[in-house]
This record gives sequence, structure tokens and C-alpha cells, in this order.
Amino acid sequence: MGHSRAVTGVDHDLEDTRGQHWTLQWIKGGNRCSAVEVDEGILQHQRGHEQFDKVLMGLLQRILDNNKRVQEAACSAFATLEEEAGEELSPRLEIILQHLMCAFGKYQRRNLRIVYDAIGTLADAVGGELNQPKYLDILMPPLITKWHQLSNSDKDLFPLLECFTSIAQALGPGFSQFAEPVFQRCITLIQTQLLAKIDHVSAGVQYDKEFIVCSLDLLSGLVEGLGSGVESLVANSNLRDLLAQCCMDDSADIRQSALALLGDLARVCPIHLLARIMDFLNIAAEQLNPAQLKESASVANNACWALGELAVKVHREISPVVLKVVSYLVPILQNPEDLNKSLLENSAITLGRLGWVCPDLVAPHMEHFLQYWCSALCMIRDDFEKEDAFRGLCAMVRTNPSGAVSSLPYVCRAIASWHEIRSKDLHNEISQVLNGYKQMLGSGAWEQLHSKLEPHVVQKLSRYQV
Repeated sequence: MGHSRAVTGVDHDLEDTRGQHWTLQWIKGGNRCSAVEVDEGILQHQRGHEQFDKVLMGLLQRILDNNKRVQEAACSAFATLEEEAGEELSPRLEIILQHLMCAFGKYQRRNLRIVYDAIGTLADAVGGELNQPKYLDILMPPLITKWHQLSNSDKDLFPLLECFTSIAQALGPGFSQFAEPVFQRCITLIQTQLLAKIDHVSAGVQYDKEFIVCSLDLLSGLVEGLGSGVESLVANSNLRDLLAQCCMDDSADIRQSALALLGDLARVCPIHLLARIMDFLNIAAEQLNPAQLKESASVANNACWALGELAVKVHREISPVVLKVVSYLVPILQNPEDLNKSLLENSAITLGRLGWVCPDLVAPHMEHFLQYWCSALCMIRDDFEKEDAFRGLCAMVRTNPSGAVSSLPYVCRAIASWHEIRSKDLHNEISQVLNGYKQMLGSGAWEQLHSKLEPHVVQKLSRYQV
């Protein structure tokens, strides 16, 4: 969400409560102190918690220092501490929130951005632990007051929108009491900025794409946090049409955030996308063509993921774009060394999901991509998305068994990449596929195949009674 900045370092010495000096690396430009790290060993040491609390309290007290540069250094260092300490902060939430909100009331405009960052990072670190009335009573009233004070053209909204994104994700359904005005304001900000892009006089503000990006990201946070609880808000808004506009925007940053929101909405309330489903499918598919891919891999990554999410929700509705999408995904799988890992994994998962919902369309082309695809599937960690991809593999093999014969060693290695398949149905499907090929090939050819596989692969395959 933020901009990457060139940074320079300046040392500051901050005293903790014992009068010792903690030298912190202050990084200008709003980036975080990188020199403060919490060694996991400290937290396990018999006096680790005591030491940790002393460091924590030393930083919290310095956060309330009157010197602006000390405020900035301490807050920046604390954000790094939060990232490293994670859930260790949960028992100390009340004292942390009290100090941060005291700083929120004390800091001037420039340093407020760092407080927002520290609050957002805290929410990311402790997650649902934050969802308790005693914590929300400290945290939310000052933030909501600031939310109402800032106009729709005030750039100080950016860090507040980002902060709310983390809070919404952390609180989950607990954010529902704050959701409606936040949702509506995001819609208003997007509408206003889309108008300002065409006619800033009518809009009453100068165009700034960052308002759209931050609003889309916050809407994604709301959808992720509230789940199906966001459905009524989406139903009573024009989000679908605004989202279609944003997915086609000439700014890669806007398209990236819009396509992420498209995938999030596909997960929780796909029914509200159906009226423009072909628009969304065509727009997302076009982000994967090789020309677009060179311009922005991050946009392509989100488009690829969104298409996979749509496929498992709208099923055959996706059939008009399936072959186009497959033709774009195969070159990605064939040239993995040039691309980031996330795009490669999403391409493998989405190809599997397309094969699962439309095996009749994808399976005839299987022999052209199966080896590359199976190699990519081996790299994906066990989770429900990998399960979907393997359901697609099984569906395609059932549809076109001969198309996989020449690639069977790759299929076997992909199956062996599972540590554990939790779905009993999928486990049985894979077992049927393997035993089907054993029967199809005959015992001699099956033994020959086995002899070419690595011992650990053969051992893993034994789970499937072959």
C-alpha cells in the first residue's frame, strides 16, 4: 500500500527505565527501525519475560517523549518489536494500547503516521486477541474521532485507511459495529476520485489515485474480516460497478488492489458479481497476457488468484474464458525462473481449479502442460487451495486418461509432495487415479515406472494402496 522510499540511517540513544542506553537505528522517511529485534531465545530464557517487559516499557515510555525525533525513533523501533514479538504482546495489550493512544493524542501531524503504523502492526501481530471490549474501548474512539475530522481530500486519511485495514482483518466479525460508515466512506472516496479523474471541478477535489488504492484495500480488509457479514453492505451499494471500473483503470496500482478485492468478494458473496461476471472474467483474463505480465507481475498475480476464486464459485459460468486463461497460464508454468513464486503458485492452483470445474475443456490439452504443471504443484504447501488443484488434476485425468500417461512420473512426484491430505474424499480420488493407471498399464509397465521414481516418492505412494 505504501511507497518504497530511499532511506538513510541516523543513530539515536534512548534510555530505558534502568538508565541503560538502547541504541536504535532511526530510518528516515517513515520506514521502521531495523536494529531492534526480539531474539526468540530471550522469550524462552527463565528471565526472558522480565527482560522483555523492561525493553517494552522502556520503549513505550520513550514513545511519549516530548522530543519529536525521539518519538519517531521509539515508535519506529516499537513497530519492529511488534513484528518480531507477535503474540507475546497479547498479555500486554492494555498497557501498549494506553501508551499508543496517549501518543495519538499528543503527536503532531507528521509523527501521527508512525503511530498509525504501530497500531496497524500491533493488530497484525495479535490478531483476534484485540477483539475484546476493554481493548476496543481504548483503541477505537480516538480513531473514529479522527476519521470524522479528516475531509475526503485530506491525504492524512491514507495512513488511517491503512490502519483500519489491519484492524478490520484482526477483529474479524468484531469489526461489524464499525463497518457500515467505514464501508460507505470507502465507496464515496472511490466515486469522488473516479469523477475527479475526468473532471476535478465537478468532483471538488484534485485527483489522487492513492485514495482509490487505500479505499480498495480497506474494503478488502472488511470483506476478509467480516466474511459473509459484509453481504448486506455490498448488496446495498454500487460497489460492483465501481469495482469493474477500477479493474480496467490505467493505473497498475489501482488494478492490483481492485483485482484483490474481486477475489475476496468472489469468496464471500459471488452472487453480487454475477450481473457483470463476463466483464470481470474478461478483464481479469486479459491481465495475464504476456504484454501485461511484463508491465506488472503483481497485477497478473491478483488477476490469476481472482480467476481461481471465481471458478470455484461460479463453476460453468467461467467456461467462455477458460481456454484463453489456460493459454496464458501455460507459458508462465513453462518459464518459472523468470517469475515470482507467488505468481507461479497461483497459476498452478488456478489451472487446477479451471480443470476441476471445466475438465471437458481443459483435459484435451493436458499433455502440453502436465509436466510443467506437476513440477509447480510440488512447490505448493498443503492447504485447501492445493486440494482444489489436485481435484482438478483428478478430474482431468478421469476425462482424458491417455493424456497423462507420458507424464506419469511427474504426476506421481506431485502426489508425493503432500505431507498429509486432510480431505478423505481427495485421498480416495487420488488412490483411484493411481490404481486406475496401475490397471491400465499392467503390472510390468507399472513396476518399470516405479523403478524410475525416487525411493521417498515410492514410499509416499504406498499410502494410496498401490
